[in-house]
Amino acid sequence: MTETGDKRIQLEKEGQLAVLTIARPEKLNALDYDMILALERAAHIIDADLDVRVAIITGTGEKSFCAGGDISAWSGMSPEEFALKWIRHGHRAFDALARLRVPLIAALSGHTLGGGLEIAATADMRIAEDHVKLGLPETGLGIIPGWSGTQRVARRFGAQVTRRMAVMGEIFDASQALTLGIVDRVVPMGQSLAVAREVASQILQRGPIATQAVKMLINAAEGEDTERAIEAVASLAASSSAELREGVMAFKEKRKPRF
Repeated sequence: MTETGDKRIQLEKEGQLAVLTIARPEKLNALDYDMILALERAAHIIDADLDVRVAIITGTGEKSFCAGGDISAWSGMSPEEFALKWIRHGHRAFDALARLRVPLIAALSGHTLGGGLEIAATADMRIAEDHVKLGLPETGLGIIPGWSGTQRVARRFGAQVTRRMAVMGEIFDASQALTLGIVDRVVPMGQSLAVAREVASQILQRGPIATQAVKMLINAAEGEDTERAIEAVASLAASSSAELREGVMAFKEKRKPRF
């Protein structure tokens, strides 16, 4: 197991697959501040490991994939601390997951609500078990979805679906979520991680550089880190060119390049 800085955020590498697990079942896998920081660290570890070609994120237990932010962790914060620490650092962690260079699969083993749905939205594919419920209940507590629930969730699932969850407070079951495009597959209880591994195996059979490039281009089309995505894809192309090889060789030989 790879150290993330918090034992409740577990990261394991299985060959070319990384499995990230939120492991706080006694609190329905709700996140506190230390867990948010550990999620960001885990994303950076995955991104820096060039052997990793696909990742899965899941939660421990069948009750909840992630119940979002732990109310006891943020309710006592000052407004300044809440905005600059809880929200800002939460965005930083979730952005790191959404912008991974490798495909990310969310295995939703339990209810996926609030911040849990915002985490699921960072993934490229969501596999939900048939008992799972999904939604953005924050306005019922007098707060808003603060980790891109009104932004990334709307871009990926559609503005009207997001309104139904965030404004009207609708909670969808797995079959409804499949119809609405919130999840990509629905599987029997207890099978989400196994199916996610099967999907990961399919991805591993495809060209790794092409897969990463396509993911970044789709992210850019959605407005997800557009500038970095376009430059990264262009750099992938340039780094394999004869021009680059000639340029580097000319530099080493202290001569003008012959393009």
